[in-house]
Amino acid sequence: MNPLLTTEIKNAVEVLASGGTILYPTDTIWGIGCDATNQKAVDKIYKIKRRMESKSLLMLVESPDRIFDYVEKVSPLFIDLIKSYDKPLTVIYQGAKNVAKGVAAEDNTIGIRVTKDEFCKELISAFGKAIVSTSANISGEPSAIRFQQISEKVKSQVDYVVKLYQNEIRLMRPSRIIRITETGDFEIVRE
Repeated sequence: MNPLLTTEIKNAVEVLASGGTILYPTDTIWGIGCDATNQKAVDKIYKIKRRMESKSLLMLVESPDRIFDYVEKVSPLFIDLIKSYDKPLTVIYQGAKNVAKGVAAEDNTIGIRVTKDEFCKELISAFGKAIVSTSANISGEPSAIRFQQISEKVKSQVDYVVKLYQNEIRLMRPSRIIRITETGDFEIVRE
């Protein structure tokens, strides 16, 4: 593995484990992240983003198997869909569990994306838990696709800024979002 990648994973894991927040590149856009199970860290993200607490946060996991740690019941059909889907896909599941308040919505649904990005996969695997992924912006402002678009307010409030891909233009966009309904079907929330 690339030595810089190894160093950045180590540094980010230390911050996450201590309850801190990170600014990091994801498989979609730049994000603000933290331990999805740590309430103080999640509260800090809400404060950084000036986000209403009624709006839930999504989280990233490194493999479909990890979803079972955070959702009561998952259909094998959706695991197969996630494995076969080649673009970033966030799925909103019923029956969230084992996460901090604010990660799951008030109706106990939770948005989870299985990342395909090498850095994110290695980071989450090394950390051993899901991490929050929310756009690196103040709520209501445009999402930052490139590092240079992230406001200094956001950069200065996180505990660690990952030093990867900052000078690269990655043609990324937000993920497609689908919601699993109570009947087990799904609906498209965002194309």
